[in-house]
Amino acid sequence: MDAYRRIQTGKTGDVHLVVFKDKKILDDTTLDEIKKEIAALLGKATGPDVLLDFGNVEFMSSAMLGLLGQLHRKISAGHGRLKMCNIRPEIFQVFKLTSLDKLFSIHKDAPTALATFT
Repeated sequence: MDAYRRIQTGKTGDVHLVVFKDKKILDDTTLDEIKKEIAALLGKATGPDVLLDFGNVEFMSSAMLGLLGQLHRKISAGHGRLKMCNIRPEIFQVFKLTSLDKLFSIHKDAPTALATFT
């Protein structure tokens, strides 16, 4: 896996894996770094399939939800697919309250999510 400051990346087949390193994604500095690192990763790909793994994330700000929305639009515009996995129940509740669980493809774990890209 390639290492950035805020994310770890790798690839399984044609799917880009992005694992968030931070337990808390709250401040603007962290969000800006995540945005730049993901942009650097995806800047090389056209219509990428991306799996975001939230296994390490215990808390995240509402601004992170906005970033996820932007990422979803960008990937969809390139005919790629964005999926997420390993979201803690308390964070998943926020996705449900905001109806983002209907927009995003969210899976229990990485193997389950990866199987849906075929």
